[in-house]
Parts: sequence; structure tokens; C-alpha cells
Amino acid sequence: MPISSKNRAEALGMLAGVLADAVLGDPRRGHPVALFGRAAAALESRLYGDARPAGVVHVALCVGPVALLGVAVARTRNPVLRGTLSAVATWAVLGGTTLGREGVAMAEFLEVDDLSGARGRLSHLCGRDPSQLEAAELARATVESVAENTSDAVVAPLFWGAVAGVPGLLAYRAINTLDAMVGHHSARYERFGWAAARLDDVANLVPARITGLLTAVCAPVVGGSAGQSVRMLRRDGHRHPSPNSGRCEAAFAGALDVTLGGVNVYGDRVEHRPEMGDGPKPSVPDIRRAVRLARAVGFTAAGLAVLATLLRRRR
Repeated sequence: MPISSKNRAEALGMLAGVLADAVLGDPRRGHPVALFGRAAAALESRLYGDARPAGVVHVALCVGPVALLGVAVARTRNPVLRGTLSAVATWAVLGGTTLGREGVAMAEFLEVDDLSGARGRLSHLCGRDPSQLEAAELARATVESVAENTSDAVVAPLFWGAVAGVPGLLAYRAINTLDAMVGHHSARYERFGWAAARLDDVANLVPARITGLLTAVCAPVVGGSAGQSVRMLRRDGHRHPSPNSGRCEAAFAGALDVTLGGVNVYGDRVEHRPEMGDGPKPSVPDIRRAVRLARAVGFTAAGLAVLATLLRRRR
């Protein structure tokens, strides 16, 4: 089947965006996702109500315009402009390089026993209360966050980009950003954030499982076993309270031969997460192994996404 010029332009743009993220990461100021977050927060201040319908309206008004922007971009006929816009969109929605840098930063703090620095840095990865965490729990939190965000920050946007082009890239990032902002359990967001959380669950249903399988494929990169990773994915992936995060964490647990899960504290809320894996609890050296594994998964996913974009049915 001949490859259309549109598909070729989008695929080359996606590849360029992946390389831009690998080299540049996220800018410290003026990131498009941060700008979207500020706009969503401003809209929330006007629409907020302690009810699900208010949250549905908020999601529609935040995600809808972003998706329409993607549709407008996708109608661009000029191949050079189409490829350029695809590259910019891909770079804007990916977060793999920044994720890896944050993981390495946590490793560096813990390798010199700087617990204060590591506790202060943990908020860049997750929302757990770090004030009472020791090195082992900080390492576990980091490995779990790297595992989960390998899907959210890399595999999922690439999947939706391969399926739906620029509209898929932009809409997914808007959905995932809203979930991070309002889709968590708290007195304020239990009802208002319901729509954002459920939509994010749906958007990540397939990508999280792809992440689990790619983790198994890449397990030998960190001296792990693909078979062990698949076994933990099948045995433990469904035990996590999230329908998606558990797939990523269980596969990482098997690939790294560690046990993830346990007690997590989020402010005044305590969660008891099921344990996943058969190995020991993660230690500080496992953080760098998790980062290497995440990078391998991300680059594998990028290659598959570029190929899928080339072969996508003409629109």
C-alpha cells in the first residue's frame, strides 16, 4: 500500500518531535501544557460546583477547543507545514525526558543520603506526603511514579497520535492534564473531578496495557526477564485501585525484580496499595534502572508510533 504524503509528513513530524523531546525536554517557562493548565484553572474558578455536572462542563470546555485546534491543524494541506505542526505538537505533549531527569535527580539526592533534598524533589513526580519518608520509601515512590508516567507522559500520547494524528496528541494531553489537576480523591474534587478522572481512565485503557507489554519486551535492558514481567503483569496488574496504573507498575516490578505497592500517604489521606512483584522492595540503585527501562520503553513506543502513522489509513 503506497504511503500518502500526509502520513509521511505526520510521521516525520512525530519523529522530529520525539527527538526534540529527547534533546530539549520541557522548557522551564512558557510550556504549552502549563499555559493550558492555567487556562483550565481560571475556568474552574468560574465553573466550580460540588457536583458531577459542573465537572462534565469543565472537561468539555477545556478539552473541546483543544481537540478542535488539533482538527484544524490536521486539515493543513502543505506537507512541510503539516510536518512542522506535527513535530511541535508531539514535542509539546511528550514528557519522557523530563520524567527521566526527575528520576535521576531523585537518585542523585538519595545516593549522597540527602533526604531533605529528595523529599523536596518528590513533588515533581507525585503527590505523596514526603515528610516522613525514608530512603527506601522515597525510592519506591520514585520507581512507581516512573512506571506510571511512562504510560501517561510517553506511550499514551504517542498511541493517540498514531491513531488520530495531531487531534489525538492534543486531546490526550488535555485530558491527562485535567486529571492531574482535578481528577483525584479529595473533598473538593470527589464529584467535580469525576468526569476528568473517568475520561482519563478511558483514554489510558489501551496505552497502559501496551506499556505493560513493551516493559516486558524491554526488560533485558535492565537485566530483567520478559517472562517475569509478563507474569507479574498478568498476576498483579489488576490489583491496583487504578484500572491502568497497576498494569505499568506490575510490569515494571517484574522487569526490575522488585516488589511495589504498600502504604501511601497523601496529606490526611492514607491508601493501602496491594503489593505487586516477588522481589525485594526497591532500593536506591533501582531508580536508575527504572529510568533506563522507561527510556527503552519510550523509544520503542516512538518507533512503533511512527510506523503506525506511516501506515494509517488515508483520511
